[in-house]
Amino acid sequence: MSFSSEVKEELSRQTGGGRHCQIAELTSLFLFQDRTAGKTGADGRQADGEEVVMMDTENSFVADRAFRLIRRCFREPVRLERQDGGKGRKTSRFRILAGKDRADALLQALHLEEFREGVWIHQVPLQRGCCRRAFLRGCFLSSGGISDPDRSYQFEILCGTAYQAEQVSVLLDVLGIRPGTFRRRNYFVVYVKDSEEIGSLLGLMDARVSLLNYENIRVVREVRGNVNRRVNCETANIEKTAGAAARQIEDILYINRIIGLSKLSNRLDEIAEVRLQYPTATLQELGTYLDPPVGKSGVNHRLRKLSAIADRLRETHEEET
Repeated sequence: MSFSSEVKEELSRQTGGGRHCQIAELTSLFLFQDRTAGKTGADGRQADGEEVVMMDTENSFVADRAFRLIRRCFREPVRLERQDGGKGRKTSRFRILAGKDRADALLQALHLEEFREGVWIHQVPLQRGCCRRAFLRGCFLSSGGISDPDRSYQFEILCGTAYQAEQVSVLLDVLGIRPGTFRRRNYFVVYVKDSEEIGSLLGLMDARVSLLNYENIRVVREVRGNVNRRVNCETANIEKTAGAAARQIEDILYINRIIGLSKLSNRLDEIAEVRLQYPTATLQELGTYLDPPVGKSGVNHRLRKLSAIADRLRETHEEET
């Protein structure tokens, strides 16, 4: 099971919250349900004999959650029906059906009385923070997704219209989350990529077990990333030190070949001999081999002098040839 499915399974088992929160969540389940099952009427519903299809989805979590919330909040005699995948269809579909009068009463109670551009329009503001969180939970259950934190960080909710995307963006902003939006084919996607904010979203939706798992994975990833960055940094430093040492040895050997190290001052002759003797030593280590010992800056100064001498000798040699 994917991490996103694990989160949805946990959220679908939520039992707490007041009636107002349950209604807010149920509202968002209807607002963001998928409608790919077939042609809907002008009011967004499909007729099935004397019954009306209130919801038609492949998401078992959404169907089961909506069914239980309807029974719990309104005690309406609705029916949950499963249609197994037939020819050319790999997954089952789940439908919630009710009589037309019952369906009208339910939609009115949820303030879903206007259907436009293939989605319900809900314009009643959510006054309480707990209801906003419940509404977000329903949005995610219906049309949200979250990437596996082992691989990447992305939380997203697919919206049918720009109006819905704006509603979700405003909701997240009120909850302290900074979302982005983009167009993906026929959908408007509201997304969050910040790892800390995704953790906050899991907490806001009350996905506590998933939040613990997420944070554990995130900590491991951060530690692993820090270790890799440190190793890369140390490797780069080693390569830089090795390259500098190779150039210093090359300069010393050139000086020795052209004029001999004995022509150098005692200090430069000493550091040249030590560098040749300890080719992999750091500047600080080279200083400890001198008599008397010299600090890192002193060693670096002497090696720079040797490099300058080698450069002058090369220039002179090139002019003579």
